[in-house]
Amino acid sequence: MTTFRTLAIAAAACNALAAPALAQEELGARLSIELNAAETEGEACKMSFVVINGHDSDIAKAVFETVLFNAGGQVDRLTLFDFGALPAGRTRVRQFVIPATPCDGLGRVLFNGADTCEVEALAPGACEADLRLESRTSIDVVG
Repeated sequence: MTTFRTLAIAAAACNALAAPALAQEELGARLSIELNAAETEGEACKMSFVVINGHDSDIAKAVFETVLFNAGGQVDRLTLFDFGALPAGRTRVRQFVIPATPCDGLGRVLFNGADTCEVEALAPGACEADLRLESRTSIDVVG
């Protein structure tokens, strides 16, 4: 019984270590941005994004021009989301607070394009090439 338990624990540990590598292979050479959570804090919406740089080189700085649409579909504002440095093959979480806007007042976030994409070993359009956008919230994310 003890040997089986030890093997089961070892197998689970191996799976946990392999999961990021598998996710990396599935992602491919692209940037993935997921709106993972959106919570209202007072009169503001705090948005948490999970970002994975699937490229084989670091992105020194990535800033995206974003358009926030209200729940009725009208443009609420244009803003910049600065995701900062994004190391190759790594997952990062970035949070942005949208003042004077509760989360239920937002319906969609449009990634309009990269305002800044500082890369050394990648093509200039690496931040936008085959960009994968997803949302785990009621707020749509499109590009």
